[in-house]
Amino acid sequence: MKKLNFSECTLELLDETFHLKQVFQDDVLQNWLSKDTEITQLEKQVLELYQNRIKIYGHDWNEFELRQQFIGPIFTLVDFTSQRYGLFAERSFGGVIDKIELSGNPDGMIASGFRSPKQPYFCFNEYKKTLEQKGDPAGQCLAPMLIAQEMNNHKHKIYGCYVVGAAWYFMILQGKEYTISTFYNATDDDIFEIFRILKILKQIIMDLVIS
Repeated sequence: MKKLNFSECTLELLDETFHLKQVFQDDVLQNWLSKDTEITQLEKQVLELYQNRIKIYGHDWNEFELRQQFIGPIFTLVDFTSQRYGLFAERSFGGVIDKIELSGNPDGMIASGFRSPKQPYFCFNEYKKTLEQKGDPAGQCLAPMLIAQEMNNHKHKIYGCYVVGAAWYFMILQGKEYTISTFYNATDDDIFEIFRILKILKQIIMDLVIS
């Protein structure tokens, strides 16, 4: 059986291997990205603190520092934590699609489960530094999304996100088609948009977990 690690995957490789197609308009993605929710004054103040941090230090951070000092705190502020689902990092994960084994340790996934991920519903994130980038972060994000889709029996769309330096990209996968948003720049007012989108994602996850 042919085996692929998530780290090897590019969009081109996945397109050709699994007959995928990138589409450039998706109503579910647009609804996710445009839906409104409240951001409190305290949340805005904390986000401005994080933003100042990446403005000063982000150019020189390595991948681990970017994750620890910026991405992780933003996800913590949204609070993807409950006894029914959570944000899991660097957990071994994989499956088989079309007789090809895909596996790896995605930087982050939001899945059902308390102490360990059970059903990987929604969001897989690959965090990459702008300088000396290795591989294709979009492909490395899409690969575990494909496994999540199989584990969910194609019942709903799979949500994803990958980060390149200060740029955040959001993704949707359904069947053989995927869509990638334009980037959101965390060093300008987009940081509030990023946070709003993640808060909407939390509500989507909560609705799916209890459905």
